[in-house]
Amino acid sequence: MNEIINEIDDPVLMDQIEKIVPFHGYLSTGAFIGLQMLNLARELLDIKEDERIFVTCETQNCLPDPFQILRGCTIGNKGLNIVDHGKMAVTINKAAVPGETFVKGVRIVLDPGKTVKYPIFHAWYMNEAKVSHEDAIRELIKAGNDVYSWYFIDVPVPIKSKKKVAICSSCGESFVQEDEGNICKGCK
Repeated sequence: MNEIINEIDDPVLMDQIEKIVPFHGYLSTGAFIGLQMLNLARELLDIKEDERIFVTCETQNCLPDPFQILRGCTIGNKGLNIVDHGKMAVTINKAAVPGETFVKGVRIVLDPGKTVKYPIFHAWYMNEAKVSHEDAIRELIKAGNDVYSWYFIDVPVPIKSKKKVAICSSCGESFVQEDEGNICKGCK
C-alpha cells in the first residue's frame, strides 16, 4: 500500500489519507471511495471547511469512515445515518437554515456502467475477481470522478420533536417512547 501512497502527489489528498488510515486501520478501497465521494460532494455543493454536513451512507462497510474522521459526521451527533442497502452510494447535504423544510443535497453513486472503463477496479467492484486494495485504488486514482454518477435532490429537514422518556411495562427500563405504547422495542 505504501507504493500507492508514494505515487500520490496531491498534498490535500495525502493529508486526508493520513487521517483516515489510523481511524480505519488501513486504506481500504471502500474508504477511498468514501473519500472521493466526500471530495466530489464538496465541489458540487460548495461545502466550506467549517460547514456542517449530513451524510446518509447506503452501506455500513468502509464507506462511512472518511465522513466520520474528516468531517466529524457520526451517528451520535446525527451527522451520519446508515441505511444499509448494500450500495456504494451516499447522500450529502449542508445544514438547513432555520425554517427551511428542504435543503439541497446530492446523491452520489459508484456507477457500474462507468467502472467498466477501468477493468481491474470493475472486477473488484462487481466481485468478479480477487483484486488487491492496492490495484483497485490505483485504478480509482486514475479514474477520479469518472466512475461516479450524481444528481441533486431536495432532502427533507427532519422535524425535531421533544423526546419523551417512559418506563417499559415489561422490563422496567427507561426508553425513548416513539408512540403511545409503554413497551420498549427490545421487549416487543
